[in-house]
Amino acid sequence: MQPAEAKLVERSLTGDLAAFNQIVDLYQTQVYNLAARVLGDRTTTEDITQEAFISAFRSLKGFRGGNLRAWLLRIARNLCYDYLRSSKRKPVSSLDEALEAPGFVPPTSSDPSPESQALTGELGAAINGAIQTLPPDQRIALVMIDVQGYSYEDAAHSADVSVGTIKSRLSRARAKVREGLSAHRELLPDQFRQI
Repeated sequence: MQPAEAKLVERSLTGDLAAFNQIVDLYQTQVYNLAARVLGDRTTTEDITQEAFISAFRSLKGFRGGNLRAWLLRIARNLCYDYLRSSKRKPVSSLDEALEAPGFVPPTSSDPSPESQALTGELGAAINGAIQTLPPDQRIALVMIDVQGYSYEDAAHSADVSVGTIKSRLSRARAKVREGLSAHRELLPDQFRQI
């Protein structure tokens, strides 16, 4: 944990809400993005993000040091799992709303054609659809590593599993997404189309 984070945690433990709000400011985008990619619903994502920080504040006394970001993401991950288990359904809404969230910066290119933009939008929808079909543990591994760029170690720590387990889940998730995209080969760039 960074020294500045340690001081914020220490101040938060004494009841300093301003210090905890600084922790929220540091990590709210990462927690939100994880929940958005797992749940795919803006309203639920906002609720889970808020609940994650409320839960973190309540259980801050139990934080044993270490990686604060991983601890917060673990709380968010557990809340996402709880929500998915309790709802007994797969998310039905797209990730379009979550992708419009504050802090999300889509990739830019220099003046793409309308046709190119349409194909990119369709491909994005196909990828998001394939991600949403994954089991939650595989979805979280894929989102944390391939989408958000976390290391295997950080993702494993957040998921409270070994690095080998994260790699295995990621491998299975990638295979399922590839399989899901095989029905949309026409949307893929030429170098990714199989003959």
